[in-house]
Amino acid sequence: MCRALNVSRGGYYAWRERPLSRRAKENKKLLDRIKDIHEDSEQTYGSPRITESLEDEGYTVSRPRVARLMRKHGIAAACKKKFKVTTDSSHNYPVAPNLLKRNFEAEGPGKIWVSDITYIYTQKGWLYLTAVIDLYNRQVVGWSMSNSMHASKTTMPALRHACGRHRPSPGLIFHSDRGIQYACDNFKELLTKYQMIQSMSKKGDCWDNAVAESFFGTLKKERVYRETYRTRWEARQSIFDYIEIFYNRVRKHSYLGNKSPVQFLEVKNAA
Repeated sequence: MCRALNVSRGGYYAWRERPLSRRAKENKKLLDRIKDIHEDSEQTYGSPRITESLEDEGYTVSRPRVARLMRKHGIAAACKKKFKVTTDSSHNYPVAPNLLKRNFEAEGPGKIWVSDITYIYTQKGWLYLTAVIDLYNRQVVGWSMSNSMHASKTTMPALRHACGRHRPSPGLIFHSDRGIQYACDNFKELLTKYQMIQSMSKKGDCWDNAVAESFFGTLKKERVYRETYRTRWEARQSIFDYIEIFYNRVRKHSYLGNKSPVQFLEVKNAA
C-alpha cells in the first residue's frame, strides 16, 4: 500500500500513531451525538432539526458543519413519498363556506381545528385514520382509526375524542374538506351539539386543508412507509405511538420555532 501511494513506511506508521487533532476529536464527539439524535427521531431529522437539537443541549455548531458530517457518514432524513388524495365529495349534502381561506393561524388553542381522513395499508386490509389538529400549536388533539369509512367510525369518534380531551369553548371553527363524512347530517348534528362553526375547502383543492394534508404526509414519510403492517392492530399501535409519544411531544416543528406542539403550548402558557 505504501508503494502504491508513494509514501514511506516510516511516514505511514508515524501518521497511524499520531493522536487525533482537537478538531477531529470534536467531530467524533459531535458525530456520536448526531447519530443518537437521528436515531431518537426515528431517522426523520435532517441537518436543520439536528442542529437545533444540538444547540438545545448546549453545543455551539453551525448547520453546514452538521450537514457535512451527516453527508460524509451517510446519515439522512427519510424521503417523502407522493401523497394520495382520498376525498369523496360525490354527494348531495350541502357544504359549508370556506372560512379559513388558507389562513392557517389561530390566536390561541381551541379556536380553529382542521381535520382529514387518510388510508393506511395493512396486509389484512385498509385502516382509515381520521385526525383533528389544532391550528394554534399543530397538535393532534383527537383521532380515530377504523376498518370502515362511515362517519360513525371516522369523523364522529375523532371529534368526540378531541372534545373529550380538550373541551373547547363555543364558537370553535372546524375546517375540513367536502367529504361525505364531514358533510353528512349526523356529523353536522355533532358539530351543533359542541357549538362549533363548520368550514370546508373548495372542491378538489387540497391546499385549502394544507395543514392536515401536511401532517398525513409527515406521518407516512416518517412512520408508515418505513413499516410493514401485517395486521390493522399493528398499524394502530404504530400510529398511536407516532402521534401521542413522538409527534405531539417530541418532534420539532419548524412552524413552532422547532418546538414540539406540547412544548410550544407549555412555553406559551408559562409566558
